[in-house]
Amino acid sequence: MTDHDARIRQSWLANADAWTRAVREQRIESRRLVTDAAILGAIAEGPALRVLDIGCGEGWLCRALAARGSECVGVDASAPLVDSARTEGGARFEVMDYAALIESGSSLGQFDVLVCNFALLDEYIAPLLSALRERLNPGGRLLIQTVHPWAACGDEPYADGWRLETFAAFGGEFSSPMPWFFRTLESWLALLTASGWRLRQLREPRHPDTGQPCSLLLDLHALAG
Repeated sequence: MTDHDARIRQSWLANADAWTRAVREQRIESRRLVTDAAILGAIAEGPALRVLDIGCGEGWLCRALAARGSECVGVDASAPLVDSARTEGGARFEVMDYAALIESGSSLGQFDVLVCNFALLDEYIAPLLSALRERLNPGGRLLIQTVHPWAACGDEPYADGWRLETFAAFGGEFSSPMPWFFRTLESWLALLTASGWRLRQLREPRHPDTGQPCSLLLDLHALAG
């Protein structure tokens, strides 16, 4: 585990309760107005009898999918977040980090849709992306929603590199900043191709008032072979 990985994990341990409240009280405008509906809409575009939510957090997406008739499994490296998810029920929730998902993901079974909703925060995610191909049913899809590179770049150079999320926009309850790895659009597409995925569709869900992109949503199929 790298230092950045350890700091990401520590942040989610420290901030689990604050994050759970922020999500359940719908404090995050981009999620409330745009990105939650965007990922649900993308999932609904194809078969979704079984869905794996990677980085499920406090479980909102699994609960929403269960209400629509899907069987959902949520995994997250943060035990406190998984505990919060389990208290609400609606799905199977497991504590599982990237390494465990690569090593023992077969225990979860096969899925029609794999979802990474603002969950790919590390630099070295190629092994995970490659391994996820084995979790798909034939014709299945991988959906990745992440920050929009152009919108999230801010005043920093438009180049791959580590950034720091302070959670300042979410209120004063978050005690531990979180490092996360920024990728350009070019880097995202190159990484996914190298990991065995073909882009089916690219979306840029936009804020209803400003018209600015709130996220990047990638719909992918596994390459043959």
